[in-house]
Amino acid sequence: MKKVILLATFAAVLISCGDKKKETTDETDFNATDTSFTEKKEVKDGEDVPAEFKKGADLIAASDCLGCHNVNDKIVGPTYKEVAAKYTDKDEAMLVQKIIEGGKGNWGEVPMTAHPNVTKEDASEMVKYILSLK
Repeated sequence: MKKVILLATFAAVLISCGDKKKETTDETDFNATDTSFTEKKEVKDGEDVPAEFKKGADLIAASDCLGCHNVNDKIVGPTYKEVAAKYTDKDEAMLVQKIIEGGKGNWGEVPMTAHPNVTKEDASEMVKYILSLK
């Protein structure tokens, strides 16, 4: 009986973690193996993004980042404004590596997913945008 319950629980977890598409018009089709971003969501709560940070904002909007992070509202990970308040421009290289390699421990026990197919240049643009939100 325990094996049946364990198997049923495992099956439920697998089903719930499947690839589900949101039924909204702003759904981004971001494939972790494909860094060509196609659709864009607004990430700065309707505010204009300065031109020097627009590429980073667009990259974030087209990625899966907004599933865990938001500018002002905590979802799974910290808000972008919390990240901007905690780090400075001197931390850019470390944050770029966190985006690419993932990590755990800086904001609690929930791990950040690795994004190995995001280039260092794109991750740097994303970090510059986030740090601009101070």
